[in-house]
Amino acid sequence: MENKRESWGSKTGFILAAAGSAIGLGNIWKFPYIAGENGGASFIIVYLICIAVIGLPVLIAEILIGRTTQRDPVGAFRKLSNSKFWASVGGMGIVGGFLILSFYAVIAGWALGYIVEALKGSFFNFTEPTSSANYFNDLVGNIFWNLGYFILFMLITAVIVWAGIRKGIERGSKIMMPILFFLLIILMIRGLTLEGAENGMKFLWDPDWSKIGPQSVLIALGHAFFTLSLGMGAMLTYGSYMSKKTSVPNSALQIVFLDTLIALIAGIAIFTSVFAVGLDPAAGPGLIFHTLPSVFIKMPGGYIFSILFFVLLTIAALTSSISLLQVVVSYFVDERGWQRHRAVIVLALVISILGIPSALSFNVLADFKIFGLNFFAFVDFIASNILLPLGGLLISIFVAWVWGFDKALVNLREGAEKLFDNNPWVIKFWKIFLRFFAPVLIFLVLLHSIGILDKIINMFS
Repeated sequence: MENKRESWGSKTGFILAAAGSAIGLGNIWKFPYIAGENGGASFIIVYLICIAVIGLPVLIAEILIGRTTQRDPVGAFRKLSNSKFWASVGGMGIVGGFLILSFYAVIAGWALGYIVEALKGSFFNFTEPTSSANYFNDLVGNIFWNLGYFILFMLITAVIVWAGIRKGIERGSKIMMPILFFLLIILMIRGLTLEGAENGMKFLWDPDWSKIGPQSVLIALGHAFFTLSLGMGAMLTYGSYMSKKTSVPNSALQIVFLDTLIALIAGIAIFTSVFAVGLDPAAGPGLIFHTLPSVFIKMPGGYIFSILFFVLLTIAALTSSISLLQVVVSYFVDERGWQRHRAVIVLALVISILGIPSALSFNVLADFKIFGLNFFAFVDFIASNILLPLGGLLISIFVAWVWGFDKALVNLREGAEKLFDNNPWVIKFWKIFLRFFAPVLIFLVLLHSIGILDKIINMFS
C-alpha cells in the first residue's frame, strides 16, 4: 500500500491535465459534426448557454467532492455520507471508466492508425468521400489492423498512468496539451487561408435559428455535459489530487474555457476546409474518417496537414484516456491497497480484454447483436447514455441536497476567499443552478439519451 497519496506538482499541471481529460474526441470529432448537423452558429450559441448552466456548476461540484475528501469516487462519497448507496454512486464512475475506455480506445486506435495511413500517403488514392469511406470500412474490417492499433493505444495510455500523477499524467499533459493547441492553431490558420473558407466561417458564426428545435437543444445539453467528462468520476479523481490552496471555481472556469476554446478552434479548422473544397458540413459521424481524408487531397499541402490532424486527434484521445484509466486505478490504490504499478498492469489488461469484442464489432462480430446493437454500440449505450448522465444527476443532487451547501461552501471557500468576498453573487448562482437547473436538465439529457424524451416530443410535434 502507498504510504503517501500523490498530488499535482502545480496548479498549471492540474488545469492542463483536467482540461486534457475534457478535451478529447468529443471536441475534435463529435462537436464539429453535431454543429454541422444542427445549423452551425445557432447551435454553438445554445451550446455555450448549456455549458454555463449545466457544465460549469456540476464541474465545480465534482472537483470539490474530490478535493475535499482526497479519495477516489467510491471513497469520496462514502467519506461524505457514510452511505452504501452513495458509495455505489461513486462505483458507477469506476464501472463507467472501465466501459468507456474499452470502446473509446478502439476509436482512438483508428486515429493512431490514420497517422500511419497519412504518412503512407494513402489519402491521395481518394477521389471523393465515398472512396475514403470505403477505405475506412476496409481498415476497420481488418481484424489485425483494428486490434493492433487498439492494443497499441492502450499500451501508451498504461505507460503514462504507470509513471504516476506528477511524472506521468502531469508531465504528459504539460507536453501534449501545448502540442495539441499548437497543431490546432496551425490547422485553423491553414483552413482560414483556403479559397472559399469564408463560407465555413459564415456557417459557424451566422446564426440560423430556424435550424434550432427541441432536438437541437437536447443535443447541445447532452454535449455540454459529456464534453467536460462529467459523471464518470474523472474530474472527481483529478480533484482529489488538488491542493486545498487552489481555487476550485477558478480552476473549473479555466477548464471550461480551454475545453470550449479547443472545440471552437477545431470547428473553424474543419469547416473552413470542408467548405473550401465544397463538401457537406452535415456529414455526421463520418466527417472525420470519411470526409476529411478526401478534403486533405484537395488542399495545398494536404499531405503535411493530414499527418498533423491525426496526430492532433490521437493526442486529444490520449489526454482523455489517461484520465479514464486513472479513475479505475485510483479506486484500487485507495480502497483496495494495491500498488500503482500492479493496478495499472492488471486493469489495463482487463480493459483491453473487455475492449476486444468492441474492436471485433466491425468485422467478425458484426452480426452479433444485443438488443439490436453490436457489442461496441451496446457498451457505448450503457456507459454514455445511462451511467454518465445518471452519475451527473446524482452528483448534483448529492452536493445540493445531501451533503448540503453549508458544508460544501466551507470547503469551496478554501483557496477562493477573495473571489467569494468580492463576488458574493457567484455563490447564489452556483446554488440556484446546481440545486434546480442542473438536476432537471441532466434528467432531460438522461431521458433523451435512452430515447424516452424523443418519443414524447414526437407525440406533440
